Formats: sequence, C-alpha cells, structure tokens
Amino acid sequence: MGENMRTIVRIILLFTVMTGAIVPFCLQSHYYSLASPLKKFSSYEEMKVFVKARLRDRYSYSPTFLLSARSGTESYTKSTVPDYSATNIQVEGVDEADIVKTDGKYIYFISSQNVIILRAYPPEEAEILSQIRFNATIKGAFINGNKLAVFEQGSETLVRIYDVSDKENPTSKRVVSVNGSYFNSRMIGDYVYAVITQSIYYKGEISLPIICSNNYVETVDASEIYYSDIPDYSYGFTTIVSVNMQNDEEEPTYKTFLLGQTSEMYVSLHNIYITFPQNGNTLIYRFHIEGSAIESAANGGVQGHILNQFSMDEHNGYFRIATTTGQIARTFEAATSLNHVYVLDMDMNLVGGLEGLAPGEKIYSARFMGDRCYLVTFQKIDPLFVIDLEDPFYPNVLGELKITGYSDYLHPYDENHIIGIGKETIEAETGDFAWFQGVKISLFDVSNVENPMEISKYEIGDRGTDSPVLRDHKAFLFDKTRSLLVIPVLVAEINEENYPNGVPPNRSGSYVWQGAYVFNVTSEQGLMFRGGITHLEDDNYLLSHYYSQSHYSIQRSLYIENVLYTISNRKIKLNLLSDLSLVNEIELP
Repeated sequence: MGENMRTIVRIILLFTVMTGAIVPFCLQSHYYSLASPLKKFSSYEEMKVFVKARLRDRYSYSPTFLLSARSGTESYTKSTVPDYSATNIQVEGVDEADIVKTDGKYIYFISSQNVIILRAYPPEEAEILSQIRFNATIKGAFINGNKLAVFEQGSETLVRIYDVSDKENPTSKRVVSVNGSYFNSRMIGDYVYAVITQSIYYKGEISLPIICSNNYVETVDASEIYYSDIPDYSYGFTTIVSVNMQNDEEEPTYKTFLLGQTSEMYVSLHNIYITFPQNGNTLIYRFHIEGSAIESAANGGVQGHILNQFSMDEHNGYFRIATTTGQIARTFEAATSLNHVYVLDMDMNLVGGLEGLAPGEKIYSARFMGDRCYLVTFQKIDPLFVIDLEDPFYPNVLGELKITGYSDYLHPYDENHIIGIGKETIEAETGDFAWFQGVKISLFDVSNVENPMEISKYEIGDRGTDSPVLRDHKAFLFDKTRSLLVIPVLVAEINEENYPNGVPPNRSGSYVWQGAYVFNVTSEQGLMFRGGITHLEDDNYLLSHYYSQSHYSIQRSLYIENVLYTISNRKIKLNLLSDLSLVNEIELP
C-alpha cells in the first residue's frame, strides 16, 4: 500500500472515530464503540434501580460496531543487570507481586500460610531468620527497601505492611483491608496498587465496599461509585486502592467502579488497563495513576477475547491488544476462530487494526516489543507472526514461521531474538489437530523479519511433561549477560520397550523427575543444557508420591552473585552457577 493510500485510510479512520460514520465494507475491522465516559450514581437507590434494569435488559442488548481498516492479510531496552535477579516482569519499573522476592541479601518466601525471611548471602551463612504466620491464604508480596507488603486473602483482602529493618523481628506497621477478593497488584516506586473485586449482592441487597485502615473505617458511598451504561451479565465492584509503602502516615486512596467481571490487567508506568469480557468482545477501561492519585481516564473495546496480560501493551501513546474471535474445532471446516491485533489511542479510540490472522487457530502467546508484536497461534502447526506496529494506523505482517509445536510464553532475548516456552506436537493422523508432547524451548531469530527462523530448540521429556512457566511467567529466570536460562519442570517419560511398534502420539509418560533445568543460551550457539537441580532425592519417597503434589517441587529460582537459588516449599538449595555444585541447602518449616 502506497503512502497516499495510507493517508486515505488514516483520514477514514479519524473521520469514523470523530463522527461515528461507517466506513466502506471493504475495510472490515471491527471496533466496539464506548464513547461515553464513566458516570457516578447520585444515590444508593439510583444504583439499585440501575442494576435491576440493566440485568433485565442484558439479554436483548446488542452492541453497535463501527467498521474500519483492514490490511491485506518499546524499542526494546535492557536495564542494567544488578548482581541479583528480580521477579520476571512485563514492564520495566512496574513490579509484580510474587511468592518469592529478594533484595540481593535476603529472600522473602511465601510457604503455605507463612512468610519466611532468610539470610541468603553470603551463601555459607544462609539461614532462616524469622517467620510471619497468617491465618488465611497469601496471594503475593512486594519488598521495597525495609518495607514488606503482603496480600492476605480471607473473607476480605488485607494489604499488610511490615517493617523488616530487623529481619529477625519484623513488625507490623499498618493494615489496609477492602471487602472482596484479590485480583491483581503492581508496585511503582513506593506505591502499591491493588485491584479488588466484590460481588454486589449480600442477602438480596447491594453490599457496598468497605475500606479499613489503621485510622478509619469507611463504607464507599454510592455517589462515589463510577459505572458504565453498558449492560452486563455479572455486575461487581472493582476497587483500585493505592498504598504508600514507605509513608505509614499517608492514608490509602481508592476508586470504586461498578462494572462486569474482571478478566485481565495490564499496567504501564502511568496507567492501569483492566479488561472485561462482554458478548464476545473485550471492554477496556484505562485508569490513570500517579502516586496516590487514581483517575478514570478512558474506556473502549474491541471484538474478541484476550489470552492474558501479554496480549496488551502501551507504547508511545498507543494501546495495543491482540484478541481471538470464534471457536477452534478438530476440523478446520468446523472452526470459526480468527485472530486480530488492534491499536487504540489514549482515549481508547481505534486508530488501526489487523484482522483475520490464522483462521481456525487461536492465540497461544503474544509479546509486544516496541514497534513489533510477536504472535503465536496454533491448531496443528505453530505460526510465529512478526507484526510491524511502527505506523499505528497501519499494522502489517512482516513475516511468519510455521513449525511443529507452539509457545505458551514469549520472552525477549534481544532486539533480534525471542525465546519461546511451550510444547512440541505431533500432527494427528486424522482431523486438523495435533497431540501435545514434551516441553519445548525455542530460540527464534527475527533479524530478517520476512523470514523468521527457529535457530535452536530443546525438548524436555515426553507427553505429560509440564512446567509452571507455561502458565506463570514469574517462574521463568533469564539473564542475557550471564547466558542463563532456568525453568522448573516436571518430567514425564515413556518406556519405549512397552511399544515395539512405536509409541502412539497420544500416550502420556510417567513422572520420573522434578526440579530446575539450567541452560546456557546465546544467539550464536543456541540452547545448551547444563544440568538439573532437584529437591526430590529419596527414591522411596519418589515411588510413593506424585511429583506435582510434593512440597519439594521447585517453584522458583533466582541468583545472587555467582550462586543459583532454587526454592520449593520445604527446601532452598544453593548451587554455584559455574558448575552447579552444591554450596548449601536449607530445610524450611
């Protein structure tokens, strides 16, 4: 498409957004229009009338779509690597709560209903210093200097802040509670932002959220609750609360919204994006955050549903999102799925889109990196799409790679290489699908965008092999400067002697090992397996227990200086990075 045609497309899109006009049918992208800003109720009674009416009208509600453009078918910067590894996060400067945190000298680890504080460095002096016991489920934690934030989930969500200056005697400094269930959280600078969801009904009446801090108890007034006019199948309260971890005197701030059922969340340095599924579409709400300030900023929507937080991204004043519509099936003739990438401005107005990718397949992983989007779809083989987003008005596919298997998680190696973690597959003899096999690690070279290549791969185990990384990116440890990659893995193997005519692709293996696989990875030599570390070493124990249910199953790994720490609920092992030899190990309570 020439520059003149691109200019015409931009004009059409801008005219469409500004006037609500419908563009020609040949430009077939769909945009779910949510032009009106969020409103506030005037009273509790108005809220009750609104909810009752919207729940009654929801079955007859039909969204209005605008038609817009369809194409023919951050620059990545690496922060200075410290001498210890931090939690694997999506956005630099936006920390994510996890079950393990370190500050380079101490490790803070959630085990069952305890937070255990360990002296971790120097490794020869590693020992448990203290435990903080809880009476409910712990969802995650942050460490910020000498302050520890812990999220406790009982009948309400508690944000507990501790002073851990004295590691042997942590002291509680404040507790902030919000009615409802913990959904997600982030930490930016000294501020923790927690998102809490709550059902609106209790014993037939609308139950308003209650916020408690050390100095007050406050029921959120109905006149302070924001809402949308869009009917939904399941209303609930979503409360965003901001807590200053370092200033105990600063009261928490919050905003409460009456919306649908939260699905995913993406957070940049200044915005929280929360998505809600609705009638096959994804509604997107942007909330601006700045320290203690939380403001409703914009809302919009696109067709389809998203996979996870990595399906979203903000870059240079634009919000990008990847979605899937329709359903997959065992035959392509029965499948209706299509995949799309949309670009919206900060007012959540559509400015560009790319639709109809990989018919009959669905998105298995996505990763936005600056002006690029890497997308993996799968049904029978794995197309890795390289998508150009430099011009937000005109996204386009630069190239694609079709290989066996797929990636559940994509991680940047550098500007020209991507690491993929997923499963190898074998195509079924009948039907348009494939059988999952062992865990597969791939290294992709995308320097030639028109011809991306899988330059290295490593397959672990047989069908049934699993890794937490396939579902939780925080279990993934990677450091480019050290050429280090570590993943926890549960290995299943098949005894081929039991199948003299060949192993059927749908046969699963038996568990034989659980632990951490350690690799060297470079763009020149690819993936090189260095060895495994396990916390399960008693053969009698192995024979009588499932690996996946063992308290000795490794969940996380990190490094401090030249030592690798692997962590399970019952043990921490310290091994030298140079040769993986054992330095120390600590049994946990």
